[in-house]
Amino acid sequence: MSDARVRREKSFRGISLRLARHYLEKLGGDAVSDDRVAAEDWTASLSAEKVSIGPTLKLTEVTVVFEGDPDTLETLIDRFSQKAMRAGG
Repeated sequence: MSDARVRREKSFRGISLRLARHYLEKLGGDAVSDDRVAAEDWTASLSAEKVSIGPTLKLTEVTVVFEGDPDTLETLIDRFSQKAMRAGG
């Protein structure tokens, strides 16, 4: 593990904040609040907003800010993205 910490931000549509937190817990994190999950070598901060898709449809978009070891984050973000893609749109 390197000493450098990096920050990566990704957005996912069609999943809830609750589901995103659940996925992060399944990937080894512990919820420290409703919008923050932490593990030994990474943390993730969550936020959600409704975004317009066309003139009448709105979807929830969850933004996750991952921070931690670059090698760990690469695997974590990939695994989280796979889970989020299956759930959302």
